[in-house]
Amino acid sequence: ALHWASRWDVYLSMDNAIPAKVHWLSIANSLVIVIVLSAMIAAILVRNLRRDFNRYNRLATDEEKAEDMEEFGWKLVHADVFRPPSFSPLLMSVCCGTGAQLLCMAILTILFSAMGFLSPSNRGALIMAQLLLYVLMGSVAGYVTSRLYKTFKGKSWQKATACVAFGFPGITFALFLVMNVVALSQGSSDAVPPLTMFILLFLWFGISTPLVFFGAYFGYKQEAIEFPVNTSSIPRQIPDQPWFMGLPFTLAVGGILPFGACFVELYFILASVWMDQYYYVFAFLLLVFAILVITAAEITVLFNYFQLCGENYHWWWRSFSTGGSTGLYVFLYSFVYFKQLEANSLATYVLYFGYMGLASLGLFLMTGFVGVTTCLIFNKTIFGSIKID
Repeated sequence: ALHWASRWDVYLSMDNAIPAKVHWLSIANSLVIVIVLSAMIAAILVRNLRRDFNRYNRLATDEEKAEDMEEFGWKLVHADVFRPPSFSPLLMSVCCGTGAQLLCMAILTILFSAMGFLSPSNRGALIMAQLLLYVLMGSVAGYVTSRLYKTFKGKSWQKATACVAFGFPGITFALFLVMNVVALSQGSSDAVPPLTMFILLFLWFGISTPLVFFGAYFGYKQEAIEFPVNTSSIPRQIPDQPWFMGLPFTLAVGGILPFGACFVELYFILASVWMDQYYYVFAFLLLVFAILVITAAEITVLFNYFQLCGENYHWWWRSFSTGGSTGLYVFLYSFVYFKQLEANSLATYVLYFGYMGLASLGLFLMTGFVGVTTCLIFNKTIFGSIKID
């Protein structure tokens, strides 16, 4: 006999087309990546930091004072490390706010799905839940943006809040409109009726935007983020950096490990979106998402440490892009995946790359925010642990 509650299972598992073993293997593979990376990071950071702390906190003997031992390493940038980003602090705060909003939305959606609140047989439920959660997380975006922007001593507060309320949703909505027109011109059943458009606009302007301003209000009420060291008025010069600390290399290496960790699940999700298969293993997805976030955080902290050791204190944008580079890999992978879809019309290209570009941008902002947050905590911790005369 078949239970009423499990009547869908044979369709959802598509008669076990993809055995659970595949997911377990992919998770085992990801866990190996995470454990190796964590061990490497622990070894490098803990050993080096302990050595650095001992060196920096030791009282110099008389001979050393006479020889005037030259300081080196990350302590030298203590007066510059918490300087606001050199390029557009406003954009930095807005990107972090949007990233935080998307991250909360993703975590909650996957959690609810894994707990079984959202049935994969009802596709609309998942999208509606995602949209509503995104809209409700507007307050998080406002709060994070305003906290960071206040810390960067930014002056145009209304502009920052407006940018986070209308920036990412604006880009998304504009692209969505274009793709809707394309879908209509093809007479596709995917096209969204005008009423739904109005509901979307209402969610955006009626609920999301007020929540963003609400969150921002509380963010500006709070004190700016406290830093353990004072920032000097004159920025110090940055020595020449080796090639492997340049942007192309850190982007390439920073994205490949987190992408490698979530690559198999990504394949199944793409199959679910573009090949009309069901994706129902949300518990696996939760595990893989956690692994992705941890890997992105670890690799960003590692590069951040190397960068500070090279006396380069421009870490805000660098940590954002190192963390976010997973999004670039996902976008590049979507080109590889596209070969499987026998595409023949321009409309297919527009819809596919439009939606994949949006998804990759969202992932970029999300993992970028993770990168910046971990580096901020890391930098505050290490600079708070040394004595600065």
